[in-house]
Parts: sequence; C-alpha cells; structure tokens
Amino acid sequence: MWHTHRTRADLLADGLSGRQITAAVKAGELIRARRDRYLPADAPDEVVRAVRVGGRLTCLSLLRLHEVFVLTNSRLHVQLAPRMSRMRSPHDRSHRLNLAKLHGTRLHWLAPREDAGAATCASVVVALAHAVLCQAPRAAIASIDSAVNKGLIQTEDVATIFDILPAKYEVLRSLVDGRAQSGPETLVRLMLLGLGCTVDLQVEFDGVGFVDIVANGWLVVECDSRQHHADWDQRVKDYTRDLRLAQRGFAVLRLTAKDIMERPDEVLSALRGLVATRGRHSSRSRAIAAKGRSVRSQSRS
Repeated sequence: MWHTHRTRADLLADGLSGRQITAAVKAGELIRARRDRYLPADAPDEVVRAVRVGGRLTCLSLLRLHEVFVLTNSRLHVQLAPRMSRMRSPHDRSHRLNLAKLHGTRLHWLAPREDAGAATCASVVVALAHAVLCQAPRAAIASIDSAVNKGLIQTEDVATIFDILPAKYEVLRSLVDGRAQSGPETLVRLMLLGLGCTVDLQVEFDGVGFVDIVANGWLVVECDSRQHHADWDQRVKDYTRDLRLAQRGFAVLRLTAKDIMERPDEVLSALRGLVATRGRHSSRSRAIAAKGRSVRSQSRS
C-alpha cells in the first residue's frame, strides 16, 4: 500500500536482497522517491513527490485524492516535520528544494504533535486544518462539509480541526454542516445565510423527492452538476419536479456548479434579487413544516 513508505532495511527484512531491490527499481516495480524511501509502483504521483520533498502529502492535494471538495488547487501541498532541513525538489531527488523558488509547492508546518512514522499522507483531519489556511473561508467550510458528508471524518473531528488552527478561525466552526451533498451546495448555503435567510438542507417533498436547499420557507435552490444532470431524461425529471413545486407555491432557482464556483457574484446577485422581491418574512415561511420535512439532522460541532 502506498499509504506508507518502506526503507531499505524494511525491504531486506521482507526477504529482498540488495540486487533485487535495485532490479525492482529499474523495472518500475518500486519507486525510490528519495534516499532510503521506497514506494510501490501504484503510488499516486502527488504522494511520490511529497515523499521526495521529505514530508507527507496534505491539504488540498490530499483532499482531492479522497474526492473531497476543493474549489481550486494548482500546487503540491506537503507537510513537514519540525526542523526538517534536508528537503529535495519534488521533481528531482538529487536537487535541494529552493525555498526562494518553490515552483508550485506549498509547505505546511502547522500540525499537532504526532509521530510521522512511515506515513506518506497526513490524516484527513490535519489536511482539513491546512486547507482552512489555504482557501477562502467559504471554500474551506465546503471542504469540511464534504469530508463530513463522505464519512471521512466524524462531527466530533470538526472540533479537533479548529483546535489545531489559530483561535481566529474558530468563528468558522459553527458554519460547518455535513448535510450538504456537494461543495457548490455549501457555497450557496453560505451566501443565503449571509443574506440573512433561514436555510434548510436536503428537504423531502411528497411526489418530488429531496431538494438541495429551501430558503425562507419558499425558495428552492437546486445545485446541479453536469455529472448528474447532463442527459435529457434527467432534465425532464427536473422540470417535472420544478413544476410540482411551483404548483405548491415554491419558487425554484436551478444553478449550475460551474456558475456557483466561477461566477459567484452573479449567483449572489440572483439570490439577493429573489429574496428582496419576495421578502424575508414571506407568508410562505410555514410551507416547510406543512409540505416538506428535513430528514437529516444538522451536522454541527
């Protein structure tokens, strides 16, 4: 498994000879990431490069491997042990890492006191703490929501994330809600909260099914991705759902994940316009209790 590296002593203890180790490296069956650090051939490139630097994969790089929502990332994120000094280029183990020219590498030193051992990756909890430092607040919350929803961390782990971080980030903790089914859904939820709306997630309606968000008891917001809404049959189902909701007096705003992530100002403007038109204290505020029910308990730490 690529989650731990092996040393030459480990391989010799496994019964390999020095010649066999050399032959396995030449044949591509083993990867020598750096001096005395060996990985299996199936190790992801990001992991190999992090070990080559002298640390462990973390932050946005690791979260993407776990398919946790990350808004954007173009760097290799590496966690280093305190006082680590023999760092190498992620591209060539024979060259020292130039701290003045990191070339797309982000080094992380913030971490709880723990024995790194032979691990090639930080824990998801530590990676999320690093991700809070590397993202805007809304994107960071979306990453934590995603990890909770996928079951990679438990709600009690959220407290540990913020214990690792400087105290100024504690204000974000109460905004975490693991009911969100996608990162874009979290981003929209936070926009609506910023507009002063009441927000319910994953609300079920008879004859309709679950909707992503209901704001102020009358505005249904669906956050659609190409993966789940590309074919015509699915679109027809979506239109039928919207029709049934409109018959019950709900306004429906269907947003694409691309617009939410790449055109957030326009999305926010649309939400603000709808909320202002209908009014925060709409007479439809009782609709959630009468016609829908939230079936997932709120995941807050």
